[in-house]
Amino acid sequence: MSVESMRAVLAKEPGDASQLYNGLAPIPLPKDNELLVKIKCFALNRMDILQRQGRYPVPPEASQILGTELSGIVEKIGSKGARSIITLPYISLDAILHGPGDRVFGLNDGGAYAEYGILHEDMAMILPEEVSFQQGAAIPEAWFTAYQVLHLIGQIRQGDSVLIHAGASGVGIAAIQLAKAAGAKHIFATAGSERKLAFIESIGVTNGINYKKENFRDKIMEHTDGCGVDLLIDFVGKDYWHPNIDSLAKDGRIVLVGFLSGRIVENFDLSALLMKRLRVEGTTLRSRSLSYKITLRDEFYNKIFPRFIDEHGTFKVFIDREYYWKDIADAHRYMESNESIGKIVVNVVD
Repeated sequence: MSVESMRAVLAKEPGDASQLYNGLAPIPLPKDNELLVKIKCFALNRMDILQRQGRYPVPPEASQILGTELSGIVEKIGSKGARSIITLPYISLDAILHGPGDRVFGLNDGGAYAEYGILHEDMAMILPEEVSFQQGAAIPEAWFTAYQVLHLIGQIRQGDSVLIHAGASGVGIAAIQLAKAAGAKHIFATAGSERKLAFIESIGVTNGINYKKENFRDKIMEHTDGCGVDLLIDFVGKDYWHPNIDSLAKDGRIVLVGFLSGRIVENFDLSALLMKRLRVEGTTLRSRSLSYKITLRDEFYNKIFPRFIDEHGTFKVFIDREYYWKDIADAHRYMESNESIGKIVVNVVD
C-alpha cells in the first residue's frame, strides 16, 4: 500500500450488504482547522444503510465513503495548526488538543468507514482514557441527535410526558436516559420484542409498548388519563403519523428524525394541528451547518459527556455487538435484522 492510499470499506454499486468490500481509497488531506485521524473504531447508523442502497443524498463535498462517527488517534493537523478543543472543569482531564498522538472522537460529514478520516477541530473531542475507542465511536451520532431533539428542538421540561419510538435504537437509548435526567414524568417508548422492552424499562422507561402487539395510542391515553404526551420523537414517519398526532397533548411537540415507513401521508386533516396547537419539526443532523453542529457539540461535551465518567455513571453507552471491519457486510445485515439493542461498532484493525 502506498503512502497516498488507505484501506476503506467501499461499495461496488448501490444495493444490499453484499455490495460492500474492503478496498483502497486516497488518504484524505486535512484542510485548515481539520485533523487527520487514524481511525480505531466507527459505528453504524441507519443512514449508512440508506446511503449504501442509494437512497440517502450525501451532502455536497462530503466523502462518498460511508460513516459519520469515529474514534482514533490524531495523525496530522491542518496548516493552521490546532487550537484548544475545549476544557472540561468537571473532570480531571487535560482537554487541550496538542496534536498528533491525541485520542479523539467525533462526528464528521462522511468517510468514517476507513483507515483514516477527517474531523474538523471544532467537532473533535478529546477521548479520556476512561472511555474506550469502541465507546467513543458509539457516542456522537446517537447522543448528539438525542440531545438536539430533546433539548434544542423539543425543549423538554421537568414533568413532561414523552413518547420515544424505536426505544432500543442508539438514539432511543440516549433519549431515554436524557429524558429521565431532565425530569420527565412519564417516559413511554416503543419496541418490537419483549427482550427490548425489558431492556428499555431497565434504563428508565416507565411504560414500554410492544408496537407489534399493542396500539401505542391507546396505551398512551390509558396512562395519561386521556391527555396525551407533551413531546414525541419519531423515526417511522407515514405509518405512525395519524396515531402520533392522536397521542399528543394540547400544545404538544413532535420531532421527526426519519421516515422509515414512508414520507407521504394521505388523508391528513390539518385541523388537528390547529385545534391542539401542535408544533411539528423535522431534523437531519448531517445537513446542519458546521456552526450549528459546533454549538451542539460544545453543549453536549460540557453538559452531558462528563456524566459518562462521573462517580455516579449517570449516562451509559450500550454496545450490542462489535465486528472487525472485514466483516462489515455481516454488521450491516445485523443492523437490518432489527435485532440489535444499542449500537453496533466496527473495529478498524491493522
